[in-house]
Order: sequence, then structure tokens, then C-alpha cells
Amino acid sequence: MTPAELSSAVLHAVRRAVDAGELDVTVPARAVVAPPGPGGCGDYATNIALQLARPAGQPPYRVAEVLRPYLVGVDGVADVVLTGPGFLNISLGGAAPAALVEEILSAGTRYGHADAPDAPDAPDAPDAPDNSVVRLHCPHDLRAVVVADAVARALRCQGALVRVTAEGFDREWTAALGVRVDGVGPAPVSLPVTVRPVPAPADPLPLGRDAARWALLHPAAHDRPRIGDEHLAQREGNPLFRVRYAHARSRALTRNAADLGFAAEPGPVPDAPQDLLAALGDHPRVLAAAAAHRAPDRIARHLVAVADAALPFLPTVLPRGGEKPSAAHRARLALAEAAGTVLAGGLTLLGIDAPDHL
Repeated sequence: MTPAELSSAVLHAVRRAVDAGELDVTVPARAVVAPPGPGGCGDYATNIALQLARPAGQPPYRVAEVLRPYLVGVDGVADVVLTGPGFLNISLGGAAPAALVEEILSAGTRYGHADAPDAPDAPDAPDAPDNSVVRLHCPHDLRAVVVADAVARALRCQGALVRVTAEGFDREWTAALGVRVDGVGPAPVSLPVTVRPVPAPADPLPLGRDAARWALLHPAAHDRPRIGDEHLAQREGNPLFRVRYAHARSRALTRNAADLGFAAEPGPVPDAPQDLLAALGDHPRVLAAAAAHRAPDRIARHLVAVADAALPFLPTVLPRGGEKPSAAHRARLALAEAAGTVLAGGLTLLGIDAPDHL
């Protein structure tokens, strides 16, 4: 069971409790599930009982008690423990990580993408009605154009048709940073979404395509980006390096495993880090939110979280010494490959290369 599926299961439990007359509330649109906080236990926790307590007219702990039986019977849920004022702490069956990993490896770098229409861009679909096209417009500013380009990529991965225009555009930007616009000039008559981040304090082009795009996209639009050699540093203090290094290490593990005569196979991983599973499962939501809020920085920060969760796990994947490859090693390798897949897909959406060797 993935975090998204678990969230749906929580909402279904609320709906069943309402239908049974045990709760008198409106079923919310979403339920947040996340790794348990201090004092929690299990694989995931949700505060849905605290969210519903006031409209239900009952203490949060009582709401949690009502919901618990409806969750315990769900396939893939091993146990539900109540802690604190009413948190539901959910333990999943051993196959839960395997389902998430299998889903990621099956989708590849398109994991988290919505079904896209046949025509990916507005210029390729001239007959599309105006309200079906997201129109982005930006000033004659390099950071604005890069952010608009990344926003367009995020929107397209969610199935949107996008047209990007700019008040001015330098051709060297395409060659240097891979950005593109569909039109140059003043904002069109139809009201577009204006992309106007805080401009960069210096020219990022000397950093090269990947580091320059990261420097401009990693900070939120309202933050001033730092343009310096720190983005080129091959050390852990550089977030871009950590993301690309984690991806390259996952690819190296696949090559090394092949040399040892085994390949990845999704399966139970008893010691799987929950923060990594949570980050991988959250990837589709992050992509959707980045598109909805026109905020590619959310993707960049999410990739850092995935890398930071993956890096301590990667050294445990391969057999050590005279140890023979086992089902556990194949399952760990599959999880490592899933992490690398998410990192590669996210970097691609940001327009940044994900090299197999670093």
C-alpha cells in the first residue's frame, strides 16, 4: 500500500463511520499520512481524528477510537495504535514497500505523471479552446524564463497544454540553459499567469546548464538565488551534488549487482527506512502541487529529501564479504533503483541531467 492508497483508505474509513452513524461529519477531501512523529509508532500516522473532532463534537481520541476498527480491517494494514491526543499510527504489512517500489519501477521516470494528451504543447494544438491552455508570461529576465520553462514542464507532466511567452528573449539562453518560449512580446490579450520571481543577483551562465538551472530553481520564487561556485562543489554541502550522487550510486549498485549475478526484484524490506518510503510515495503529490502552485522549487527540495533519505540506505544494498545474494538483497536493490528513478525523473522535469556516473 502506497501513502496515496493509505490516505484513500483513511478517507474510506471516515466514510464508513459516517454511513454507520458513528460520526456526523462531512468527509474531508484528503487525509494527510506521514511518518510518525515523536512518541508515535508504526509506518505512518494521520491526524484525521484531530481534524474531525470539532465538527464531530467529540474529543479527538474518541474519534480515533471510532475510526480504528475500520482501518484495522483494510488489506495491507497490520495494526493501528492510538497515541497522544488522537493520532492513528498505522503499521503496514511487509509487502507494502514492494507495492510502492513495483509501481515506481513500472512507471519509470514518468512515475507521478498524469496521463498527458496527445499534443504536449499549445503551439502543436492550435485548435484547442483557450480555456484548455495554461498561458505563462514572464518579463525579459533569465530567472523568470528558466522558472517558466520548469513550470511548463511540471504542468505538462500533469497533462496540461502550456504556452510560454516572454517580453524578451536572448537566443543564447536556449543554447546555454535549454529554455524555450513560444512567443516574444507583450503579454497577450487573454490574461496569462505571470511568472515573476526575484531576479538573480548575477549572471548564472558561467555555472553551466545544470548548476545554473539548479541555482535559479531550488530557491522559492520570492527568495533571491545565490549564484556562486558552491553549486559546482563535489561535496555533501551542495544539495545538487547530493541529489545527483544518490542517483549515480543507485545506478552503480545495479551494475555491481549484475556483476554479482543478481538483479532487482521488489519484495519485503524489513529494514527499509520509513523516511525514504514516505518520500518516494509522496512524489506524485509533490509533482501535482508544483504544477498547481507554479512552484518548481517544491520538486527541487523534494529531490533533496529523497536523496538524503536514500544515501544512508544505499551502502546496505549489496552482499558483504562472502555473503550470497538473497531475496532481501534483490528487494533492497529494487528500492534503491526506485529511489534513483524518482531522482532521475525529478531532475529531468527541472531540465537537469541525471548522469549514471559522477
